Amino acid sequence: MITFLDGKLVNALPTQATVDVGGVGYEVFIPLSSYDKLPAVGQAIRILTHLAVREDAHVLYGFMTPAERDLFRLLVNNVSGIGPKLALAVLSGMSVISFKAAVVNSDVAAISKISGLGKKTAERIVLELKDKLGVAAAWQVASAAHAPTPEQEQANEAVLALIALGYKQVDAHKAVHDFQQKGEAKAAEELVKLVLKKMASGR
Repeated sequence: MITFLDGKLVNALPTQATVDVGGVGYEVFIPLSSYDKLPAVGQAIRILTHLAVREDAHVLYGFMTPAERDLFRLLVNNVSGIGPKLALAVLSGMSVISFKAAVVNSDVAAISKISGLGKKTAERIVLELKDKLGVAAAWQVASAAHAPTPEQEQANEAVLALIALGYKQVDAHKAVHDFQQKGEAKAAEELVKLVLKKMASGR
C-alpha cells in the first residue's frame, strides 16, 4: 500500500495532481478541499494517498490532511454504493467538519445538494454512518469543539446555492474561495451575487 508521496508538484488541476518522486511521475486524483491546500507548482509536497486496486488499473487518490483521507476511507469502506468517485465528490462539496456536522444532525438536505449525490444516497450516508458504533458519537463531541467557522458555513452555503443554479462544482468552489480570500464578502447571499456578476461578465 502506498501511504504517501514525498516529491515535487509537477502540475495541478482541481481534480488531479502529478507528483515527481525520484524521477517517476505519479498521477493522483484529489478533492477540491486538497486542491486549495496544494503548494505552488515546482515546490516540494507530501501528499497522503489511498491506493485503489481495480481489475483494469491501480488508482491513487491524494489528500493534504489526514482528516480528508479518513473520511474518504470511511465513505468507501462503510457506505454501500459509494465508490472513490462519489467519496471525492463529498470532500469537494463540503468541508470535513461541515459534513460530519450534517451527519450528526441528520441533515439529509445539505448532503443531497453535493454534486453527484441525490436524496437517496444522502439518506443512506446518514443512516449507515450513524449506524457505525461510536462514529456519530465521536463526531458529536468533535463538532462541538471544532464547529465550522461562520466563514466556512457561509462559503459552503454559497457553493451549494450556485450548484443548485446549475454551475459546476469546481467553478463555484473556486469563485467563492477567491472572493472570500479577497475579503470582498462574508454573507453567502453576497458571495452568490458577486459570483453571478463575475460569471455574467465573463471575467
